[in-house]
Amino acid sequence: MSPSQEPPAGPFLVVSAHAGDFVWRAGGAMALASAQGANVTVLCLSYGERGESARAWREGRQLAEIKGIRREEASQAAAVLGASVEFADAGDYPLRESDELTDTIVRCYRRVQPAVVLTHPLADPYNPDHPAAARMALHARVFAQAIGYDAPGEPLGAPPVFMFEPHQPEQCDFKPQVLLDITEVFPVKRQAMECLKAQPHLWDYYTELARRRGVQLQRNAGPNLGRAHSTMAEAYMRLYPQVTGMLT
Repeated sequence: MSPSQEPPAGPFLVVSAHAGDFVWRAGGAMALASAQGANVTVLCLSYGERGESARAWREGRQLAEIKGIRREEASQAAAVLGASVEFADAGDYPLRESDELTDTIVRCYRRVQPAVVLTHPLADPYNPDHPAAARMALHARVFAQAIGYDAPGEPLGAPPVFMFEPHQPEQCDFKPQVLLDITEVFPVKRQAMECLKAQPHLWDYYTELARRRGVQLQRNAGPNLGRAHSTMAEAYMRLYPQVTGMLT
């Protein structure tokens, strides 16, 4: 079967604590999935209006205006990546875990029926909003599987969960178990990053991180990759076991 004849990839769901997280950490995976015909949905639990919008606060902007700025930036970035985006507007710093917000995520799972889920790791001493989002995303995945849970839609299957790389991986118990080649779509990811004008200091940081992970990918892929040192990659951890009929 040629690439053009392959069926489209299954739906992707990204559960992001703040409006920018999904771009820095998973923009390449999202762009790849979209290019392969998948429906990609981002659920932003907050706008990152308090903890990740320092520039706007220094400019004297008010909370409602900052939320609007971050919403617009995230919407533009998602569109560049070929994704739709939803906003829970649950607030940040702190992002509080609640039954209501977990239920919102359950309903998103039931509606999207993702084949793949991306979210934060479960540890981050620098930003408690991130593990809070991950815990709720994982709890909601379990609840969405239960036929008796009171939410519209069919019960969820068992989509694999990939945890994307945090900003301080060494401090977050993050090990790059999966290296995803995003070379072909990295220009798209960079374009999406540049939509996030609230955090321009991160554009080059995540470009360099993709380059470093690309070097690791190349070393682990061996000589057959054939990209010299131009490879760009994203790193992920798997939470649940991979199910396979053959070890490859």
